Amino acid sequence: MTSGIETITEPRGRRTGAPGAVPGAVTAPGQGAEAPTSTVGTRPDGRSQPGPATGSEGVLQTLRTGAFEFETGGALPSVDIAYETWGTLDADASNAVLVLHALTGDTHVSRGATELPGWWDDFVGPGRTVDTDRYFVVAPAVLGGCAGTTGPSSPDPDGRPWGSRFPFTTLRDTVRLEARLADALGIDAWRAVLGGSMGGARALEWAATFPDRVRGCAVLAATAASSAEQIAFAQIQTRAIRLDPGFHGGDYYSAPGTLGEGPVEGLGIARRLAHITYRSDTEFAARFDRLPQGDEDPLGAVTGRRGRFQVESYLDHQARKLTGRFDANAYLNITEALMSHDVGRGRGGVEAALAGLGHIRFLVAAVASDRLYWPSQSEELARLLPGCGPVQYIDSPIGHDAFLTDAPQLSEALRATVLA
Repeated sequence: MTSGIETITEPRGRRTGAPGAVPGAVTAPGQGAEAPTSTVGTRPDGRSQPGPATGSEGVLQTLRTGAFEFETGGALPSVDIAYETWGTLDADASNAVLVLHALTGDTHVSRGATELPGWWDDFVGPGRTVDTDRYFVVAPAVLGGCAGTTGPSSPDPDGRPWGSRFPFTTLRDTVRLEARLADALGIDAWRAVLGGSMGGARALEWAATFPDRVRGCAVLAATAASSAEQIAFAQIQTRAIRLDPGFHGGDYYSAPGTLGEGPVEGLGIARRLAHITYRSDTEFAARFDRLPQGDEDPLGAVTGRRGRFQVESYLDHQARKLTGRFDANAYLNITEALMSHDVGRGRGGVEAALAGLGHIRFLVAAVASDRLYWPSQSEELARLLPGCGPVQYIDSPIGHDAFLTDAPQLSEALRATVLA
């Protein structure tokens, strides 16, 4: 279980993709993974995280898993997976819950040993919907990202960032890596797997790839396969990054784990477009209308230089926030992984892939105002899942991001189905 975790203090400093990297990783027989190793220090986004005060809850840990072969070809000699845990695993490991983050999310779902805020604090924690006094919660970082799990900015055996040499990654690759983590933690089957957006797609892939290891599955604001429109939005984002003069074919690093360099403008444009799809027209109108930003003049009548509307300033802010904490190659990698999402690929189509999952307790949820993952797509997913009840709706005007801000609306339904 988790009793063998060794805590190591990590040197201070920003890092991405390769926490606690040590040459010559050892592979455990039959598992492809070592015992988990915890690394504690500065988070990948640069925020300070001290060592655990009373335990390892909500503290970044690392599992070294040895060599890894990717679904579409390519391989790496060693892959690490970063994760955080909360609660205590029962002796029979029957209370394990896997929580999966969205596109630019990370492992820090909830507070724990520190008071660092989590992205689902009002949903996961003591006494909350996913009650960490009752469940052992595990939250891993996606493969190919920059939240601690190996990604393009991670160093190769010679110490150079993988960059353009990092293999094309699918969500199934991440699921197979997460299965190594489950093995190392002694978890044969998850009581529940849940996530929203890309996390919801990963949850569904877990059910389809390892149906005997999933008891319950909650798919929030996600689909069985990325639609043409979702791929189109994503393609513009990836092109913005690749067309930035600072991209240099994906090899723009001056040192492993470096942020704030390379195609920063392209990444910022990608974030602006993505954020528009995450919110609704109603939300934008209510917050910003056509108001100018401060004393700026959007018509340029006073200074002769056009100023910004408030909504432009808001998008600029969102771009700055992301480019300060996220690697552009990682954004490309996981965006294209999500573009490739199709639970029916190689399984005879979506309907055939889902037909044999009737033994899993499913909950499918949609955001009523979502204009990226349309509620009708959730309705179709629920229709194809054997025994799945009606779609549960999050009633919020803000759009897709309501799966983050208003998830507690699903509490009663989750407790009655997936967590039962």
